[in-house]
Amino acid sequence: MKFDKFFELAKKAGITDCEISISTSYSLEFSLFHGEIDNYTSSSSSSYLARGIYNGKMGSIGSDVYDKNSAEKFVKAIVENASVIENEDPVFIFKGSEKYHKINTFNKELEKIPVELKLEKLYELEKKIKEQDKRVIEVETVGYSESKSSSTIYNSHGLKLVQKNNFYVYYGGAVAKEGEQVKTGFDIAFGNDYSKFDVDELAKSIVKETTSKLGGFQCDSSTYKAVLSQDVVKAFMGAYISSAIAESVQKKSSLFVDKLNQKVASRKVTIEDMPLAKTVFAKSFDDEGVATKNLPIIKNGILVNYLYNLTTAAIDGVESNGHGAVGGSKVDTTTWYPVMKPGKKSLEELFKEVGNGVYITEVSGLHAGLNSRSGNFSLQSTGFMIENGKVTHGLDIITVSGNLVDLFNSIIEVGNDSKEFASGMKCPSVLIKKINVSGK
Repeated sequence: MKFDKFFELAKKAGITDCEISISTSYSLEFSLFHGEIDNYTSSSSSSYLARGIYNGKMGSIGSDVYDKNSAEKFVKAIVENASVIENEDPVFIFKGSEKYHKINTFNKELEKIPVELKLEKLYELEKKIKEQDKRVIEVETVGYSESKSSSTIYNSHGLKLVQKNNFYVYYGGAVAKEGEQVKTGFDIAFGNDYSKFDVDELAKSIVKETTSKLGGFQCDSSTYKAVLSQDVVKAFMGAYISSAIAESVQKKSSLFVDKLNQKVASRKVTIEDMPLAKTVFAKSFDDEGVATKNLPIIKNGILVNYLYNLTTAAIDGVESNGHGAVGGSKVDTTTWYPVMKPGKKSLEELFKEVGNGVYITEVSGLHAGLNSRSGNFSLQSTGFMIENGKVTHGLDIITVSGNLVDLFNSIIEVGNDSKEFASGMKCPSVLIKKINVSGK
């Protein structure tokens, strides 16, 4: 094997356990502006991460190449790095799980489709965006990107794991004008089954996203009953379930400290991390080589699991549940594909149940406007008024504020309109009892 020398030298140097992770990637991207190709790039890369335990500490080294000198270089660096680490947390090179689920996230047919056809669809997308609505004054950009990647782990316990995936993305952005008001909108379509791409559907979505923002104005500052769109739920859900990361809980910096098996949300809320779902995000093992599994995080409002890597699991005396994300000697924890379970009511039924309130479709400034320790947030937003159970005019230049814990506990209904996001999440719209809106 290509890495035999590394494992031999590591053993001689007193490195008790070690591994090499190899990541390869290929990307293709092109975009149009006013019917002309303004960008066309393709690239490929490989990276190697070697980790090893020396005197109970984890040393590591990353490199873009592996040649005849790399084995010696890697071993030396691991010893040197481990020798200066003062952290006393337990570290591990994983021996392997009893069972790994077979998943296929690679579609070889995607590579066979000619670039000319993919480009032709892009010209078609630009044309159809222009034709949808007279208020569209500009197509800012349309583009296509495609990526292919693989991840391989070899370790001194004889473990060998390989997984690969690929997917495409079509995207577009437009500018619309009505009177003196100008708004922009953007949307994407992605997947790895090219036959499912619908250029008409994406064009309509981009134009709707853009033109729906026209005519908006500030509402009165007040507390409103509200429907939150899938995009807004995604933003809040990502922030909220990050509190389930065990390291944050152990450091007392999480909203979920001492909350395991307790109510943290409305009984309408069930959120599960689903790395084994049939998506482009599917993952059979985490970065430490631990088999992944579909894992409930919040079930009917009750927090049922924290998310662990090998180290944080050892600290709590439990087993890792496959959420390790390696970066050098530091192992973080992440979700793979969190999904909020949909309800039975349509979006229109949620509006009817609101009666009079607001429909919040976008929030921004999450990093600056959300305090992860307290859960308090104040975010710039856009959306629509809901009057007599129907969406009326747009809202512009408003701010929504509240607290994440209160928000998830105030969910009255969950919609049936689940949407998958390119960030690796899936969630529906929700109806909440109240949210503070600052307008005029």
